[in-house]
Amino acid sequence: MSILRKFLLPFALLYGLIMLIRNFLYDLRILKSEAYSFPVICVGNLSVGGTGKTPMIEYLLELLLPSHKVATLSRGYGRKTKGFRLVTTDESAVNVGDEPLQFKNKFENAIVAVDENRRRGIANLQKEQNPDLVLLDDAFQHRKVKAGLNILLTKYDDLYEDDFMLPTGNLREPVNGAERAKIIVVTKCPENLSLDNQDSIRNKLAPRNYQHLFFSYISYSDFIFNGSKKIGLHQLIDRDITLVTGIANPDALCEFLNDSGISFRHLNFPDHHNFSSEEIKSIARSKFVITTEKDYMRLRGEVTLEKLFYIPIKMKFISDTKKFNDEISNFILNA
Repeated sequence: MSILRKFLLPFALLYGLIMLIRNFLYDLRILKSEAYSFPVICVGNLSVGGTGKTPMIEYLLELLLPSHKVATLSRGYGRKTKGFRLVTTDESAVNVGDEPLQFKNKFENAIVAVDENRRRGIANLQKEQNPDLVLLDDAFQHRKVKAGLNILLTKYDDLYEDDFMLPTGNLREPVNGAERAKIIVVTKCPENLSLDNQDSIRNKLAPRNYQHLFFSYISYSDFIFNGSKKIGLHQLIDRDITLVTGIANPDALCEFLNDSGISFRHLNFPDHHNFSSEEIKSIARSKFVITTEKDYMRLRGEVTLEKLFYIPIKMKFISDTKKFNDEISNFILNA
């Protein structure tokens, strides 16, 4: 934690108090939350950015789409439009946001929508699409909507119990907000995380009796893609490669590529970065570009596709996959 952020402690305490009062008013139903007669699943976190919400939404889409009419609703972070908007595969990330566009391109059968007003977004989805269920992306703090099931994510090396309120730390609300979750997932763990380490984290997070704790990791593909072509990572050794990232923390991806024997020049941008024309020109001069799937959504119309590739990722559970899937299925069945 920087010295500047420590100096901001009084503001963090004030912000935390405001959020405590806000949550208290919602808990007492003085501030109103809208509940729904069909399944609504919220995926969110207590901290800002980088916990793996996108891979979790994709996991749920892959799990549920074969047997359900599923809609996702996101804010559409970084888009230059406002209000409710259905996402199509040929949209621009500027209009709908990179992550919703990624969902739609990856799962064409999914209904994907954006709206900064989640209550209005759900109402429009009900009216226009009539989905079986709605997945809310990054809506844990949007308490005007009462999800039937809250899935809370916390990153392995940045647990919410070790964090502090903004602006001193990265928490959007106090730690006791975790009590609203039925499922807590520790994300981006080492794939071989030991049982002792899992128990240590379990003791630190101290889930309630009604909460279920799971541990997950990110699995990288052995291939890169550009929509029409697929190349094995083993074919990239000794190539002149530029890695372009605009995500919260690219360290794990860099480590994976290094471990795969791939050398690269790294152009590292902030999360959800909107590339300037000069940055696009610089990237376009590269001989071969690898990027994340999210960044590919923003770059695919700007850089020659023949040289632009993305590496897909998936979220996988270290154990108890069936238990997690059953939790989701039982909720939908009984909602």
